[in-house]
Amino acid sequence: MPIELKPYTLEEQFEAVIRTYDKLQICEFLDDQNISDVADLVEEFPEFESNIISNMSVHRAASVFKILDLSTQKRIIHELPPNTTASLLNDLPADDRTGFLEELPSNVVRELIKLLNPDERKITLSLLGYPENSIGRLMTPDYVYVYPDNTVEEVFATIRKFGKDSETINVIYVINEKGELLDDIRIRDFILNPPDKKVSELMDGRFVSLHPEDDQETAGEVFKMNNRVALPVVSASNKLLGIVTIDDILWVTSEEFSEDMQKIGGTAALDHPYLDMPIFRLFKKRIGWLVVLFLGEMLTATAMAYFQDEIAKAVVLALFVPLIISSGGNSGSQASTLIIQAMAVGEITLKDWWRVMRREIISGILLGSVLGIIGFLRILAWHSFAPQLYGAHWEAVGTTVGITLLFVVLWGTLAGSMLPMILKRLGADPAVSSAPFVATLVDVTGLIIYFSVAFAILSGTLL
Repeated sequence: MPIELKPYTLEEQFEAVIRTYDKLQICEFLDDQNISDVADLVEEFPEFESNIISNMSVHRAASVFKILDLSTQKRIIHELPPNTTASLLNDLPADDRTGFLEELPSNVVRELIKLLNPDERKITLSLLGYPENSIGRLMTPDYVYVYPDNTVEEVFATIRKFGKDSETINVIYVINEKGELLDDIRIRDFILNPPDKKVSELMDGRFVSLHPEDDQETAGEVFKMNNRVALPVVSASNKLLGIVTIDDILWVTSEEFSEDMQKIGGTAALDHPYLDMPIFRLFKKRIGWLVVLFLGEMLTATAMAYFQDEIAKAVVLALFVPLIISSGGNSGSQASTLIIQAMAVGEITLKDWWRVMRREIISGILLGSVLGIIGFLRILAWHSFAPQLYGAHWEAVGTTVGITLLFVVLWGTLAGSMLPMILKRLGADPAVSSAPFVATLVDVTGLIIYFSVAFAILSGTLL
């Protein structure tokens, strides 16, 4: 009798199970898998994505749903029947549900909110009332709190009663009768103390908190500096409103990083994965900056036209225009990228502008000197093999190129480092001083520097 070989990959097992159309068997199979593996199945088999979610236990379905891409989430919600959608949304953590709803059109949000039970609807509407990109949109009301006169034994009874629905029980929050936050205590402190010890005896009054209006990106710095897995969110009167956990902050940080990378590349931030973006919307995201940069580059032609008499007298100068402007643009792009990254991770602030400028002046001189020497040596080498190429005044031409490279690289470095800080000071996103923008700016000004140096050095000889 031949031995039947069972599928050994998760995908093959899923395909075998899904073909049985046995809902109980499908549910058991999916509930036995890791959440991340089920999410991979949703991505791998988009034709079954709604079936996967609807054939899982509600709690696990919610855990899978919240880690899916927004475009996938939208398709699933559109395909699910209303009762399944209601169960799924009600079981989602409040912060994840709010994050999903805020990406949808207002008319869709109104319809979905109707599916929530009264308590969840109240929480969701409250979170949606906070400004976009604020901590209020990320916080969850699911946490465990105790009072100063509770004993350690009573704390554990509270954890057993309410901990199941809490976002995290690593930290327990201490409040008074007015709901004001008094302290936050790690659960290990309760575990290591006797049952009859009072919470007040464990309190030290040292805690870090956030406000619901705080910027999400700023909160990431608070988490990093304090090495916390969760932080409380309090009102202006110190009333405990909710908590924010590190997983939500990491998600925001990842999105912010993606947006910054796209802006640095000279496009508007994409609100969908690249392959899911309709081609016309992708066109609109990219064309704006391209037009702005193109108009900026037209100034390069204007600058060239202004110096056309000099170019006509010394055509050899035109040979080095690409070399000059590319060197300035490259140095500016380097500096801009370094400063934007340093500002993003909190290594520098606006108060450090003079220290940054001083360092970039030194860096610009060193970098420009190296490129200037290489440029001069390049002209010397070519002149040795082809004396007629640069003519009798090759030394003056080489000196012009070398000095210009020094000044252009210095200027590019200064522009690339200062522009992000200036934009930050004006309240704009530093990432919009992207590499293409800096390069365009330095292209135009680099030509002015080049021909000004050429006029000063070559006047009376070639000019």
